[in-house]
Amino acid sequence: MLKLNTNQLVKISVVGEVASPVYRDIYQVSHKGEALNLPSVGGIVYNVKIGDPVRGWIGDHIEPGVSTVNKEGKEERYSPENAGYNILSCIGNEATVISGDAKGAKGVVTGTHGGIEHVLIDFPDKVLGKLHHGDKIQVKAFGLGLAILGRPEIKFFNLDPGLLIKMKPYFDKDNNLAVPAAAKIPAYLMGSGLGQRSVVSGDYDITMADENTIKKLGLNNLRFGDIVVIEDTDNSYGRCYRPGAVSIGVIVHSDCVLAGHGPGVATIITSSKGKIKPKIDKNANIGYYLKIGRFRKK
Repeated sequence: MLKLNTNQLVKISVVGEVASPVYRDIYQVSHKGEALNLPSVGGIVYNVKIGDPVRGWIGDHIEPGVSTVNKEGKEERYSPENAGYNILSCIGNEATVISGDAKGAKGVVTGTHGGIEHVLIDFPDKVLGKLHHGDKIQVKAFGLGLAILGRPEIKFFNLDPGLLIKMKPYFDKDNNLAVPAAAKIPAYLMGSGLGQRSVVSGDYDITMADENTIKKLGLNNLRFGDIVVIEDTDNSYGRCYRPGAVSIGVIVHSDCVLAGHGPGVATIITSSKGKIKPKIDKNANIGYYLKIGRFRKK
């Protein structure tokens, strides 16, 4: 059993609302030079869920479930209020609809998407059918500052302690943290999102433009919610290449047509000293642990 600092963490309410779909350019120009009009970020996505494949959709940066944003600030995407909403919300946190026809319904935070600065939330189908743009959702934010006592070389971000416990990590015989992961991602595939000062919100993308590489690495079957390991990468203070370092993240949005983009990964664990040892497990998906998305019982 890991000795966590859970009793020292602060649980605090944050509020967002269902965000409208956003279109910044008339056309999106793909890495193949195609001019495309596609569904993209925002809105209530009815048919794309945690557990679905991240590839194959006629869309770009698709966010599964419900996209939300705090609109209290004048420039809401980059306002202090929306930053607080994104930074404090953690994957696995409970979300409750507090206005509209679905008032009282419960959901689960599944990630944050940088650039658009959305918090993504999974709800059952019957709730999705009652939600409307502008409906407010309150999140019981819990997890910022999570740590294993006495192990400062292993850092946590964006992760509800309850989800961590469900993942059943443990220290192996070499005193490394064994963590389940559905796939391994080499550092050279990481693209958009590099250079950010912190990983306490947002994500960065797995570039998937080269089909031969993706097939060779077995990444064709990545799913929303998959827990993945990014090799030789330190996410302690931003995102950088560091041989021997290890980072663990969750797939939060779909594959993309833009150069340098692809499925988004929100960081949950990192060790600059490589004190994390991934254990490949086909069930390593937040939907499996939390019983949400395609893993929800009907």
